[in-house]
Amino acid sequence: MSDVTGRYICRRCNSGADYDSLISEFYKCKVCGNYFRIPARYRIDMIADNGSFRELWADMKLDNPLNFPGYEEKQSKAEAASGLKEAVITGTCLIEGIKVCIYAMDSKYMMASMGVVVGEKITRLFEYAMDHRLPVVGYTASGGARMQEGMLSLIQMAKVSGAVKFHSDKGLFYIVGMTDPTTGGVEASFAQLGDVIFAEKGALIGFAGKRVIEAATGTSLPEDFQIAEKQLKNGFIDNIIEREFQKSYIANMLRIHACNG
Repeated sequence: MSDVTGRYICRRCNSGADYDSLISEFYKCKVCGNYFRIPARYRIDMIADNGSFRELWADMKLDNPLNFPGYEEKQSKAEAASGLKEAVITGTCLIEGIKVCIYAMDSKYMMASMGVVVGEKITRLFEYAMDHRLPVVGYTASGGARMQEGMLSLIQMAKVSGAVKFHSDKGLFYIVGMTDPTTGGVEASFAQLGDVIFAEKGALIGFAGKRVIEAATGTSLPEDFQIAEKQLKNGFIDNIIEREFQKSYIANMLRIHACNG
């Protein structure tokens, strides 16, 4: 988060950092090493070869399918905060010379909640990947399904999961990077369907929130419940990768799975 001066403030140690220093440090706090949340465009720039990214369906938008009160205003605020028309960017790029389809979700757009457009863009990306025999690299970050779109948002879980299955049935590779937070319907569907799943350190990963589970079960949960390190220990993810090594890690996974461009 940023303060009134525009400096970014670390949520863990309250140290400040300016934008240029964040870029040079992969959006990490110089003092304690805590991760700041990354805008989706920078996320793609971080791993794509220079100048190789080509965006797909950039202008796709849905106004207010259920006439939910105040939804248009929330969308306008989200666009201003994120610079995006929706909560996910989709396209193609090269990663160490290997061509891939890629999506990255952006928490600045309504906490990257999943609505019709998010589901449609990711589904189309997997269909494009099938047509062109390409692997898919996905970066998830979400508070879950978007309540303003009701059942239409929940349907996206099944729609995207079906596209992932068809992509897999063609012998194509899918790698997921879970970032903070990856929760709700996104975590419960396509975020957990990768052939390889890695996360960033300290990322919140889970379906229902800790307090909701405690209230429903009447039990007290540990402080590290649903944190990436705990998920790795319990086998829900395959690895935790530091940001500066993610490009090389993804490229190696692509080569191992015979995605040679």
